[in-house]
Amino acid sequence: MPKNQNIHTIAVIGSGPIIVGQAAEFDYSGSQACLSLREEGYRVVLINSNPATIMTDDDIADKIYLEPLTLDSVSAILEKERPDALLPTLGGQTGLNLAVALDDAGVLARLHIQLLGTGLATIHQAEDRQEFKQLMETLHQPVPESLTVHDLPAALQFAQRCGYPVIVRPAFTLGGTGGGIAHNEAELKKIGQRGLELSPNTECLIEKSIAGYKEIEFEVMRDAAGTTISVCCMENLDPVGIHTGDSIVVAPNQTLDDPTFQRLRAASLQIVSALNIQGGCNVQLAQDPASDQYYIIEVNPRVSRSSALASKATGYPIAKIAAKIAVGLTLQEIQNPVTKTTFAAFEPTLDYVVAKLPRFPFDKFVTADRHLGTQMKATGEVMGIGTTLEEALLKAVQSLELDAQMQTTLLPKTTPSHAELVAALEHPTDLRLFYLFEALHQGWSLEEIQAHTQITLFFLHKLQHIWATLVGLQTGTLTAAKAVAANQLGFTAKMIAQAADTTAEVVAALLPAPVYKMVDTCAGEFASQTPYFYATAFPGENESQPLGNSILVIGSGPIRIGQGVEFDYTTVHCVQAIQTAGYHAIIVNNNPETVSTDFSISDKLYFEPLTTESVMQIIDLEQPLGVIVQFGGQTAINLTKSLVANGVKILGTSLAGINQTEDRHEFEALLAQLHINQPKGDTAMNLQEARQIAPVVGYPVMVRPSFVLGGRAMAIVHNEAELAEYVQKAIAAAPHQPILIDHDVQGMECEVDILSDGQDVFIPGIMEHLEGAGVHSGDSIAIFPPQHLTAAQQDQIIATATAIGKAVHCVGMMNVQFIVADQLYVIDVNPRASRTVPFMSKVTGYHLAKLATNLILGKTLADLQLPIGCAKAPAGVAIKAPVFSFTKLPGMATGLAPEMKSTGETIGLAATYPQAMQKALFDSYHCTLPQAGDILVCSAEPAAPLKAQLTQAGITIQVFAGTPPTAKPWAVLNLDAHQNTASPLNYYALSHQVPLFTSTATISGLLAV
Repeated sequence: MPKNQNIHTIAVIGSGPIIVGQAAEFDYSGSQACLSLREEGYRVVLINSNPATIMTDDDIADKIYLEPLTLDSVSAILEKERPDALLPTLGGQTGLNLAVALDDAGVLARLHIQLLGTGLATIHQAEDRQEFKQLMETLHQPVPESLTVHDLPAALQFAQRCGYPVIVRPAFTLGGTGGGIAHNEAELKKIGQRGLELSPNTECLIEKSIAGYKEIEFEVMRDAAGTTISVCCMENLDPVGIHTGDSIVVAPNQTLDDPTFQRLRAASLQIVSALNIQGGCNVQLAQDPASDQYYIIEVNPRVSRSSALASKATGYPIAKIAAKIAVGLTLQEIQNPVTKTTFAAFEPTLDYVVAKLPRFPFDKFVTADRHLGTQMKATGEVMGIGTTLEEALLKAVQSLELDAQMQTTLLPKTTPSHAELVAALEHPTDLRLFYLFEALHQGWSLEEIQAHTQITLFFLHKLQHIWATLVGLQTGTLTAAKAVAANQLGFTAKMIAQAADTTAEVVAALLPAPVYKMVDTCAGEFASQTPYFYATAFPGENESQPLGNSILVIGSGPIRIGQGVEFDYTTVHCVQAIQTAGYHAIIVNNNPETVSTDFSISDKLYFEPLTTESVMQIIDLEQPLGVIVQFGGQTAINLTKSLVANGVKILGTSLAGINQTEDRHEFEALLAQLHINQPKGDTAMNLQEARQIAPVVGYPVMVRPSFVLGGRAMAIVHNEAELAEYVQKAIAAAPHQPILIDHDVQGMECEVDILSDGQDVFIPGIMEHLEGAGVHSGDSIAIFPPQHLTAAQQDQIIATATAIGKAVHCVGMMNVQFIVADQLYVIDVNPRASRTVPFMSKVTGYHLAKLATNLILGKTLADLQLPIGCAKAPAGVAIKAPVFSFTKLPGMATGLAPEMKSTGETIGLAATYPQAMQKALFDSYHCTLPQAGDILVCSAEPAAPLKAQLTQAGITIQVFAGTPPTAKPWAVLNLDAHQNTASPLNYYALSHQVPLFTSTATISGLLAV
């Protein structure tokens, strides 16, 4: 079937800011699809409000609108652009819901815009719980007993009839939002009410629980001619009851016999055909471990988190091919980009095993509820590829960047009692894998573990194999044979050394170099051109030959709060600049969601843990000209010291320069030497020293560890009791590193990114923060150009940043943060690309990461025609606003503080400051600027200055008394110091989708606009 020649311009809706449940996987699929459509000759118009992603880069689409993803905003763009078609299945639930809203409002019909790919009728049928259930009954496909309800009494009546537990699944929501398992009437009242409130059409499916069944996913492709293939079958190690985004997932499936596999595959293909899917689709099924009974759980009629994982697991680029199907091409006509000789109508074959582990934010948020259920909580994920499941799983564990001790010993940090262990296994948390090893350590039988976890025995046998190997290393003499056998199960030299009580160097001498194998979609059956490799300790042919003339770029690993998709953006731009400069670019990373781990981005991709051991093995093979660490966030920076110790050449700012900014002692000395003001402070190595320093510095004090990310373990401390608590957290976050204890200076915070060639400094612009010092820069609303800084203050900021850049001989880029108070203070310097790079690149027109890479490769500012000093600000105003995922993380502290809490960001671009702020607020806080007559619900009476501001603006203040207000308020302001997502006022705001503010500075700043 030839492609559609009647259309010329296609609009694509992106997924907006990163939130838990909708993350970088949509940046990956959206970017791939846009490029794929342009490859076919179509003009692409992209609408997305997320500045941090590659998807909104200027070479991804022909026209990019960094605009709010609202019905009015998107309608106006479609009115202006008049595209022939709209592709709605690449922007996650946000894109789908907007397409439905555009159709309901008659916009698509009025503007004669056709929908490409999977149609709205299909989307309704797959997403609407009642319609989907009816279709399954027509197809004779089994679904759990259920009832669609629009009110709570109906839900309670159904549960009473069919018996508890029941699963609550709200319609048209993402990542299980609002859902959960209710074990009794009280739980159902709570979960059911919230689910109904969070569903856009006040609809929930109440379903008889099948928790404990095996969970299986098929990623399926179908074209308009009806050709349907299964790209990948993935199996969750966790049973049904834990959201698939929070589950440990393996591919290919491990425990299904062939008749069961064929039965589930046939069901998936039948459903996708009956729905008339055109493109990619994800089918989730539950298989009874004790019989042939299975159930259909749900279908996602779009590319999803699972399709990004399946793409990376198989090498089959689902989004790229789905986009071509959407314009009419068939699977038989689309070339397989991996082999470049075969076509896309084939099912990939894996001759290796893949394990995906989710990455959770609970190392940062210790008060949040760690228990896993049907509502997703992970912020990102890692993937390990190996010859065996054990090897893949332990490689994934090494990639998590959690706790070095846990990742080495495989046990929780503290030994649980028997009762605590039972509770941890029956009510799993993010640490369930380590508790499974703890049960083996305590001598539990596999049958006992299975009784408490309902995990398939096959997987428990694999974990027992790992544990028995570890125990074997702890007894007797370490021989080469023992070390090699452990290495083949994924044990690193460090893990083996710890178990055998020797050094990693001794172990490394016993181990052969790893062999690198190619991910080629066809198990070596056809010649492949994929430069995509993984390491295995099993002997065989090394399929990776050194490229020569290469530069290695270290990625940023899993996405988590504090280190997000912005580092994927900088990594991709770095690679593009390396290639343009005439070198080969090699990426090492382990995140299956991102653009940087697509094999088409770099000249070679190694999908490996970002540890010194695995990176050095790649360096030993490739012998690159140098390694770039500036674009992989704190992950890459923290590897610098050990790489240099191993003789690796770091390109860009030297290790000495990095240490001057990262080590709190050296940083303090640097600023003193340059006569630059910093808040009065001192460094401590332990609590005893901290207790002596704090009173001298003067409470309140800011406690900050060295070498951390996203403000981890930073806090403002008001007294000695709080000091003890937060110093211990700082020591745990960065052991054996100095802790800075500063007086907490109140003032306006601002920041700059600088580019330097080691001699001169260029500054693209100054960002001013709406919230004052004390709120992490990633959680602040950032304004460019500054609106409240005087010319003299801006000059001083430029001079100070320039002096620091020159003093540390910065080569490439760095970020400097200031407080403007009675004088200018410097509070932090990051010797790398920061989260602001994509935002500033998009609003200034300077591709900062590409320019920085050229400087790292030896160019000067003059070579790049960059001026010395600060660039002239462009016309208009740009505002970067944070987005929080509080709904997904019950128990998480919500007050804005030095530790970062936002998961993503959105942008507002306009001619004036108020207009830009209005746009930024739409997709971040989901509100408009406050107006006279609005109601603000507060947890307590606001302080006099804010109260006066609110009264002057004509805003009614209501103090929350435990009962919801009669009229829906403009916003909620929670002033309680120790609030979390479960506190009554926060719960009201989050479940009724009322904008929630937890910083008076934000409200005060918005009133001033």
